[in-house]
Amino acid sequence: MLVHDALSLVAAGDPAGLLPARQQMAFTLGWHIILASFGVAFPAMIFVAHWRGVVRDDATALVLAERWAKVSAVLFAIGAVSGTVLSFEMGLLWPGLMGTFGDVLGLPFALEGLSFFVEAIFLGIYLYGWGRMPPRRHLLMVVPMAVAGVVGTFCVISVNAWMNTPAGFRIVDGQVTDVDPWAAMFNPIAGLQFAHMWLAAYMLVGFSIAGVYAVGMLRGRRDGHHRLGFLVPFSFASVAAVLQPVVGHLLGGGLGDRQPAKLAAFELATTTESPSPLRIGGVLVDGEVRWALDIPVLGSLIAQNSLTAPVRGLDTIPLRDQPPVNITHWAFQTMIGIGTLLALVVVVFWALRWWRGRDLLHHTWFLRFCAVSGPLAVIAVEAGWIATEVGRQPWVVYDVMRTSEAAGDYPALWWLLATTVVVYTGLTVGAVLVLRSMARRWRQGQQDLPSPYGPQARLHDESSGRDTP
Repeated sequence: MLVHDALSLVAAGDPAGLLPARQQMAFTLGWHIILASFGVAFPAMIFVAHWRGVVRDDATALVLAERWAKVSAVLFAIGAVSGTVLSFEMGLLWPGLMGTFGDVLGLPFALEGLSFFVEAIFLGIYLYGWGRMPPRRHLLMVVPMAVAGVVGTFCVISVNAWMNTPAGFRIVDGQVTDVDPWAAMFNPIAGLQFAHMWLAAYMLVGFSIAGVYAVGMLRGRRDGHHRLGFLVPFSFASVAAVLQPVVGHLLGGGLGDRQPAKLAAFELATTTESPSPLRIGGVLVDGEVRWALDIPVLGSLIAQNSLTAPVRGLDTIPLRDQPPVNITHWAFQTMIGIGTLLALVVVVFWALRWWRGRDLLHHTWFLRFCAVSGPLAVIAVEAGWIATEVGRQPWVVYDVMRTSEAAGDYPALWWLLATTVVVYTGLTVGAVLVLRSMARRWRQGQQDLPSPYGPQARLHDESSGRDTP
């Protein structure tokens, strides 16, 4: 059924570039969103570790801050490549969108570019400031880096929110007029959609980093370094995991009015029922829901904040205006399921720690779960984006421009997609090798990672009597 949904994205008469453009955008955006999350959340964790090191004279915390900064630099460098690719893709893959609405979307893209440069500048200052700046001044260099990451992310998310709730323009005789870029950027759901992604970034990064130290503890490295390296990111992830359902519920409020087809696909509502059940699992086969678990009334309560208000069914929406239902439904439920699981686990962890005095870090089963919590958070973020983007189809700008109208007639885009896959695979392998090499040297006790051709290496070769180039 998912294959049928995927094929439904392609229709006769669509431009030749539509399908490769979709695949290219899905691949690059899905890859970049992971790195972007680190740009949003990692600086705050580095700041806390560095602050603890400076204020409490905690050498372990300072080591963590310095190492995390180096990891952040590697991820930032790779993210710069993927972010640049995305910026070019908007015009190349979707000429109809940018040609029509370029004036509307120019402001957030421009501000995102400025934020990127600010983040890069202060990351460089922070990296090279170790041992060269007063401790507290050096600590403050993290602040503009963190703020720039947040601002840049808001600008990008606001564009996506605008696609869901277009604002800041009028169309007169087929022409875009009365453009107000500020109204477009601060569209009705920009704030909530950004908050949803912001918390998701802290969950992804927090659980991923905590998982690294959980693996270390499973391998017997249960020292203060690993405990602190686990607790700082896990604390951030815990707060985000608990707040995320609240923000998600607020964001979903009014979805039935804004995008009824998306809500119907989320809930797998084929007909309008009052009250509507919460439908867990299931697939739509030939217009009939199969293998689903229905919980009465709960669908109306969650989606409409009412015990009786119905969720509008797919039968009230023209077939040509419906999204691929099964993909949207399962992506949404995957996000909700993983998010709920992670929230429950962190509540149990802190409840036992504070009220019972029990430390689950001594339990192997908990550490094993934490080791996979990072990948689970990544899956949840990817599923959330699939639900948002696929659920908006067939519109690129909801109820204004169809995705097929935004794409170009470029069949050669398949070659671009193939090239991108090869390049991104190389970037991924390179990043993994570099990060594993850094971790291995740190475990061996090397605080600095010298270049093999740097001055220190040359002096060592001369002192050992070996020839140097």
